[in-house]
Amino acid sequence: MSIEIANESGIDVEDETIVDVARFALDRMEVSPLAELSIVLVTLDVMEELHERWMDLPGATDVMAFPMDEYNVRRPDAPEPSPALLGDIVLCPAFAKDQAKQAGHALLDELHLLTVHGVLHLLGYDHAEPEEEREMFGLQQRILDDYADAIVHARRRNAQRSADERLLGIVGLDEPRGSAES
Repeated sequence: MSIEIANESGIDVEDETIVDVARFALDRMEVSPLAELSIVLVTLDVMEELHERWMDLPGATDVMAFPMDEYNVRRPDAPEPSPALLGDIVLCPAFAKDQAKQAGHALLDELHLLTVHGVLHLLGYDHAEPEEEREMFGLQQRILDDYADAIVHARRRNAQRSADERLLGIVGLDEPRGSAES
């Protein structure tokens, strides 16, 4: 899966984790591993311009998704598989910073939420109607919960691997076979 990210926002964020959560969401939604996605982090001014131009709404917003309409992106539960080029997700860290503060969590957590939100929009999910909102936001939360669980599991696994390697070194079993002198 190819995910390109460009941070043009002027705010330092961990780009790698944004890519990781996008990849996790796409995997969870069973999107083809051949899929391509672009993520751009922009300033408030750029987001405001995009929001007004494409949504005809004043002011900046937190996330916008631009599916590649000519490629007919489909939800994963559609009868035919989705094509390779999904589209673009545009995030505004400056806008998200205030939302994160209000929600009582870190900016990166908010950007992860917005990234998953954008992925779901690219896959055809929406929240214009109450039933759609329940479906989309429920799915979004499940993906984020599963991602958090996967991170905890990976950290535990890495900690155990490090502990095992230290123990093997202490008892002298860390040398590769055949490298010991006879």
